Amino acid sequence: MSVGQVINGNIDMALISSLTDHAKRSDSLAPLLAVTGVILAGGRATRMGGRDKGLLLLAGEPLIVHSIRRLQPQVAELLISANRHLDIYQQFGCRVIRDSESGFRGPLAGILTALQAAGTPYVLTAPCDSPRLPPDYARRMAAALAQGQATVSVACYAGDWQPVFALLPVALQDDLARYLAAGEGGVHRWLRRHQPAVVAFADRPQWFCNINTPDDLAWLEATWGNGRSEP
Repeated sequence: MSVGQVINGNIDMALISSLTDHAKRSDSLAPLLAVTGVILAGGRATRMGGRDKGLLLLAGEPLIVHSIRRLQPQVAELLISANRHLDIYQQFGCRVIRDSESGFRGPLAGILTALQAAGTPYVLTAPCDSPRLPPDYARRMAAALAQGQATVSVACYAGDWQPVFALLPVALQDDLARYLAAGEGGVHRWLRRHQPAVVAFADRPQWFCNINTPDDLAWLEATWGNGRSEP
């Protein structure tokens, strides 16, 4: 399965069928070979005092290590999107990509660079402060494409989209580049244009606990390992 199955900027529906057939198989916790994962670690983290969030420690390990451990087994290749400390991120064994758009344009800039860098037809996104990704994240996001007759899927919890958790075809890279070039922003607004399949994770409430402030990280550290921190 190759990027060549995306023809003239349109999504080959046979490609979606192949992807979702794999997601429904009994061995569906094996990597999805049509999917590249990307961990988004390129933000300013202003509420963390500007510290590089992906490198903050949780249970003695950088947050990004927890995310890598969860997402890497689910995809064909895992990328790290980062804009600083690139030499450190390169030590984690994943290909590191930097925003092609300058000036910390937010997660959409990292997503665009991942769509451009991927060697697969799809990219699955997750933020670096997602240390509790479920082992069936990729499978559920892929299965939703066929169920919803959609080309994009987005995670949802308690009725709210979680827009940085999305499965996207690389064929949308030109659309996203034009969106950013026009000065637009906001992952939610861009996704809405493509009528995504919404994937409910009501059984994973702990997954969407944002780590935005030092207090958030301290709480997670205090509760890690007591049964509330695992999916």
